[in-house]
Amino acid sequence: MNVEEIDFLGRVDKALNDSQMRKAVPLVQDRFRTGWMEAAEDLGNVEEWKEIASKIRSHTIENLDSYLEQLAANVRKNGGHVHFAAKAEDAISYVVNLTKEISAKSVVKSKSMVTEEIHLNKHLEEIGVNVAESDLGEYIIQLAGETPSHIISPSMHKSKQQVAKLFSKEAGRTIPAETDALLKFAREHLREKFLKADIGITGCNFAVAESGSVVLISNEGNARLTTTLPKVHIAIMGMERLVPTWKELDIVVSMLTRSAAGQKITSYMTVINGPRLPEELDGPEEFHLVILDNGRSDILGTAYQEVLKCIRCGACSNVCPVYRNIGGHAYGNVYSGPIGAVLTPLLKGYEEYKELPYASSLCGACTEVCPVKIPLHDLLLQHRKDEVEKGLAPLTEKLAFKGFGYMTSHPFVFDKAVKMAHASSAFISKDDHIKKGPGLLKGWTEVRDLPRPAKQSFRDWWKKEKGGQ
Repeated sequence: MNVEEIDFLGRVDKALNDSQMRKAVPLVQDRFRTGWMEAAEDLGNVEEWKEIASKIRSHTIENLDSYLEQLAANVRKNGGHVHFAAKAEDAISYVVNLTKEISAKSVVKSKSMVTEEIHLNKHLEEIGVNVAESDLGEYIIQLAGETPSHIISPSMHKSKQQVAKLFSKEAGRTIPAETDALLKFAREHLREKFLKADIGITGCNFAVAESGSVVLISNEGNARLTTTLPKVHIAIMGMERLVPTWKELDIVVSMLTRSAAGQKITSYMTVINGPRLPEELDGPEEFHLVILDNGRSDILGTAYQEVLKCIRCGACSNVCPVYRNIGGHAYGNVYSGPIGAVLTPLLKGYEEYKELPYASSLCGACTEVCPVKIPLHDLLLQHRKDEVEKGLAPLTEKLAFKGFGYMTSHPFVFDKAVKMAHASSAFISKDDHIKKGPGLLKGWTEVRDLPRPAKQSFRDWWKKEKGGQ
């Protein structure tokens, strides 16, 4: 079942009972987090780098319209086609129609979160097109029928045994659960896909406005094969994923690779300037750039505008204690972790995703680690405020806070309530703890014991101590 078809609490419950995921995620999370810490120490002045990267992204977002116009003009000047897609349906329609025009039968894709966002694979498969994910992690979750569980490492929750089972089913023979054997099968299987593909589809890490270039960053050579072998290359980018010039690209790429996996530079950095020129030996005959809005422009000028600065490094997920325990699928959408908890309700609405802003301890680790200084925990609080103002808070919560507000603004009532809390024995166990609390305490006591309220309140203690002076 698709994770979007299960409610939030159901997804969390499923995640908490997934022993493999809960074992794998902390291991990868710790490796990525340690890598970023070492990379930051190596830079020596990481806060200065963050400040510069943040200003670059803020400037770009504040002047998005002019830079998008410049980008589109230069792509067309280079011989490429540009399509602005206001909604997911517009982007899907453009790609599907192009596929039909050239009678394409097969598509090979490199890793792309934005194509996951619009569920592009499903729509291509519905018209009979064979779609092959060429990134190893994406290929694994495609076979599993899942969505990415992490922005950088989509199949981080899978064991070698689980991957071997998926590969064996695909191959029709037993593939041993050994890294070399698994990689060998993937290479052999995907090589044929590259050679036969009519269209190559990629995402876009960054587009450079001044030259009309699309930049792809990866640790596998699949992205380069995807853009080189098929006759048609389609790049799909979120409208915010651009930089003004190559100078700014240098800064944000340096921050992306370090904060994502602790690398000084990625293994492959591919730059696409358009279709193949007459004197060139390889490359596509056609290049199409689809620039997707899909709710992003609605975020401009709001309290949430800074979320558009995100460079999709996944660093916030790598330090999040909540993500550590529930993994990526519990968030119910392609963007998980703290960035997903902020972005998904903005793109998809509160109706289905109102719980995400509460999937946080508000420890601030995500804000501290963000390479472009997005105040993630502040934006999560903003979401909570907006949800309450929109009347989305549960009735029990409204009544509880109303009662708490009345009690704390009336000292006599507050003192009586404190004394009653200690005196009440109905829920107190023999060891002076509440193990099964009533009402709103139930959620707390299901996973931990609540100490019995103290016999003497702080206010009483203060009066006594002050009076003894």
